[in-house]
Amino acid sequence: MTELENLIVDSITRSTLQVFSTMLDAQVQLAMVAIETRMPEANDGVVSFVGLAGSWAGAGSLACSPAMACRVCSRMLMTENTAVDDEVLDAFAELTNMIVGGVKTDLEPELGPLGLSIPTVVYGRNFKAKGVGATEWIVAAFLWDEHRLLVKLCLAPAQVAHAHPHPAGHACTVEV
Repeated sequence: MTELENLIVDSITRSTLQVFSTMLDAQVQLAMVAIETRMPEANDGVVSFVGLAGSWAGAGSLACSPAMACRVCSRMLMTENTAVDDEVLDAFAELTNMIVGGVKTDLEPELGPLGLSIPTVVYGRNFKAKGVGATEWIVAAFLWDEHRLLVKLCLAPAQVAHAHPHPAGHACTVEV
């Protein structure tokens, strides 16, 4: 891994552990780190994206099972959620905002100021999500008891992002 990739992994890990500890009074464990360079397999569950923009451009993403999304919402709002609804999707979007926002803050001293978009959340079955123009995603898998959370980040210098003929640059798309 490059120095920047290691910095991103450290930032993802620090931010995820801190958000779970502070906001959910929960402990997660880093289970795996990888670089994803191919089209992801179709999956079921909840996926949330936020865009990053500045001198570097890209996106951050969180993905988990519906059961974990319900558990996140239940802990965050101190309610009992057993099915994915608007409240669960909103809580998962906020979790994404907090984790990727923490990573953004960590990376700014190295990469310069970065903007963060409003999260987009997708819930469903048999869908694929991929970054258009992104060549690689850094993926960190965390375990919360039997539940798995994937935290992903793709970043490239903005001039590289703008060099792609696709108008979305490094925007993320979802295939349903």
